[in-house]
Amino acid sequence: MEKMAKAEAGQSPPLPPSPPLMPPNVKPEHVDLPRHSIMSRRGVGNCGRRISLLTNHFKVSVNATDAVFYHYTVTISGEDKRIAEGKGIGRKVVDKLYQTYSAELAGKRFAYDGEKSLYTVGPLPQNKFEFTVVLEESRAKQQNGSPRGRDSPIGPGKRSKHSFQSKTFMVEISFATKIPLRSIALALKGNEVDNTQDALRVLDIVLRQQAANWGCLLVRQSFFHDDSRNLVDVGGGVSGIRGFHSSFRPTQGGLSLNMDVSTTMILKPGPVIDFLIANQNVREPRFIDWTKAKKMLRNLRVKPRHRNMEFKIVGLSEKPCNQQFFPMKVKSTEGTNEGETLEITVYDYFTQHCRIELTYSAYLPCLDVGKPKRPNYLPLELCSLVSLQRYTKALSSMQRASLVEKSRQKPQDRMRTLTDALRSYSYDEDPVLAACGISIGKQLTQVDGRILEIPKLKVGKSEDCIPRNGRWNFNNKRFLEATRIDRWIVVNFSARCDTSHISRELINCGRNKGIHIERPFTLIEEDQQTRRGNPVVRVERMFELITEKLPGPPQFILCVLPERKNSDIYGPWKKKSLSDFGIATQCISPTKINDQYLTNVLLKINSKLGGINSLLALEQSSLIPLIKDTPTMILGMDVSHGSPGRSDIPSVAAVVGSQSWPLISRYRAAVRTQSSKVEMIDALYKPIANGNDDGIIRELLLDFYRTSKQRKPKQIIIFRDGVSESQFNQVLNIELEQIIKAYQHLGEADIPKFTVIVAQKNHHTKLFQASGPENVPPGTVVDTRIVHPRNYDFYMCAHAGMIGTSRPAHYHVLLDEIGFSPDDLQNLIHSLSYVYQRSTTAISIVAPICYAHLAASQMGQFIKFEDSSDTSITSAGSVPVPELPRLHKNVESSMFFC
Repeated sequence: MEKMAKAEAGQSPPLPPSPPLMPPNVKPEHVDLPRHSIMSRRGVGNCGRRISLLTNHFKVSVNATDAVFYHYTVTISGEDKRIAEGKGIGRKVVDKLYQTYSAELAGKRFAYDGEKSLYTVGPLPQNKFEFTVVLEESRAKQQNGSPRGRDSPIGPGKRSKHSFQSKTFMVEISFATKIPLRSIALALKGNEVDNTQDALRVLDIVLRQQAANWGCLLVRQSFFHDDSRNLVDVGGGVSGIRGFHSSFRPTQGGLSLNMDVSTTMILKPGPVIDFLIANQNVREPRFIDWTKAKKMLRNLRVKPRHRNMEFKIVGLSEKPCNQQFFPMKVKSTEGTNEGETLEITVYDYFTQHCRIELTYSAYLPCLDVGKPKRPNYLPLELCSLVSLQRYTKALSSMQRASLVEKSRQKPQDRMRTLTDALRSYSYDEDPVLAACGISIGKQLTQVDGRILEIPKLKVGKSEDCIPRNGRWNFNNKRFLEATRIDRWIVVNFSARCDTSHISRELINCGRNKGIHIERPFTLIEEDQQTRRGNPVVRVERMFELITEKLPGPPQFILCVLPERKNSDIYGPWKKKSLSDFGIATQCISPTKINDQYLTNVLLKINSKLGGINSLLALEQSSLIPLIKDTPTMILGMDVSHGSPGRSDIPSVAAVVGSQSWPLISRYRAAVRTQSSKVEMIDALYKPIANGNDDGIIRELLLDFYRTSKQRKPKQIIIFRDGVSESQFNQVLNIELEQIIKAYQHLGEADIPKFTVIVAQKNHHTKLFQASGPENVPPGTVVDTRIVHPRNYDFYMCAHAGMIGTSRPAHYHVLLDEIGFSPDDLQNLIHSLSYVYQRSTTAISIVAPICYAHLAASQMGQFIKFEDSSDTSITSAGSVPVPELPRLHKNVESSMFFC
């Protein structure tokens, strides 16, 4: 590779400049690139031992295949002609519309999505309707105390007469298009049909509407009943609630209903004060941070115990309940129409006027449930959070661990839960489904699977290591290629542990694994004054101490942190060590030091410093089919997004590329930031002003060339994580196109052959053994019956599920120019679950994707504590995106992410 060779000959700058030499008549940026389409299935695999399985797909029969869905657009506006907005208002209006005007609609039942689309089986009598719908809601009318001032509390219902407040809406229903149900039948035969997804979406909307009628919380295609038996408390005022996912899927075996247990997070219903105490982890109300509380409570719905109504919180009162005055208008005692206005506190109003006892609200703020210019106040202790209010913030590591522990189900329990639910929901009785002639089976679908042969590994002294049940260990074994650590140090950020003991034990364990570790040059403890500083200052001071005490940079630093998860020190420490100094580091927070713990730590250290813990036996002997003879590069691609609801945090894109062909166990990562929540990677190819390419792929291609004896990749296998089926074409025709451009920019006219595979974990298909209570064995693959009727996909459970119910990976082969047979491709993917250098177990998804996720997560921590004003800014669209610092040349090619 001419340009690669010249780039490699330099002094390895962060991104070597491209020489001007180009192949004759080739201008890479303007080459007409073929647009790819998603490939069809080429066949099925035959390798492996047969196993009988069950899956959570339920057979769907469609008897009225000639039925046609008519799609109508729904527009709802108020009397002021403005489009009506508000949670749930659409369903209330359309339900009332049907009650009032069903005759005008010829009694035809419909499916409504809650927003702007309505579907019927067959047409309505007209293409356009205009209806007036009146919704009536009860409201209180005060008698004695009429709080009609600028701000007021809401009094008790028992002292009120009820009137009805009417709201009038104008509803326009207009015909949009037809969607034939036959499109699903054609798709099931393997035909490409444009509106199949539209027809399936209508069927899914029917399920959502039914759940909405039951009063469920709807989250995409999942629904959650208001039942306290389904709640699990995870701390912080947050509960997990168990519900069900349900969606229709086209499969080789026909249309199926995929039903699964699903969990989402809600605020724990109950007294507001209890929620605030739990959410802020304080003992008493007087310790509550009310600024945080105001932000947390905004827009939540509460129900006061003295009124049978719900209110939305808009804020808190400025003063405590016993100091917050409002003007109350009272009737004159002399019988005249003129009343007088009294200033009274909210506390006195409720205790004296309403005769409601308040035990602790006097010195606490009130909840404001009014309008911007007319507050309405409620004492805190009268209010409870209503149920089924979603919690969309990121969970803490403790909350996540608690949720996993409390919500997991064994395979047999999950099967029973699903079959019981399907029987109780009576989907067959839904009028829209009945009009389509749809009936749903009540039994789990039977499917044949295969258990692939577990790959053999090679460890130190060329010993064979044969995993059992997807697991192996290094007891009495050595690492295949063990590194040597001559100059290293231990630093301790105020953790309570004996660093001298840790270092001795690490040296002893390393000796047994083949790693020669000298005694540490020094042990550095954080000084007492610094530990109270912010994380960046603490890290800066630690590196000052390192520089003072060492004559030169160490080869490696063992860093002891006080917290095992989410330490504030981690991000600044990794940034300083990897970007500024170029030193490999391993962070630990030990609770129990034994051989197993130290071996796991050494697996990471050895990989980071260039060692190899184990290889596939086929890999060591260069026998991997279709890879052994042709230089092949493997890419793993992933995008890590910030916390839900945080649009100010950029997304982090990471791509890892394999090194040292014909190996498939060593990788190097390149990471960039991009606009928040953008899934397509936009820095794969990035031409800059001087004609160079500052993109991700260039880095990885040059590294492959350098480590593979100056061989350029003739084949590239891409594993892409995190994209949905609607984005598959973008992966093929945007991301792949950028990778080709990056390759051509290095002076190559011959484009490699590509195989592009999307890996999904976030799906709802589960596999169960038909003849046993355990999870399916590691290596189980399914490529018939429940897979797509046309596209090339399969399910693989490479790992051993020890707890809960295993979730298989769902692999979609979008393109295969290399020409793998189904068996060769499935065996390669299975093998890539055994090359993960951080552990001694098969992992659930291929290692390159896990590495990309690790790299994105670790480098994303670099900017977590940065002030954006101190970071170089690049504009992506209209949102400034802080750039990540590049890694130091000493570590940029390492597996720093291990």
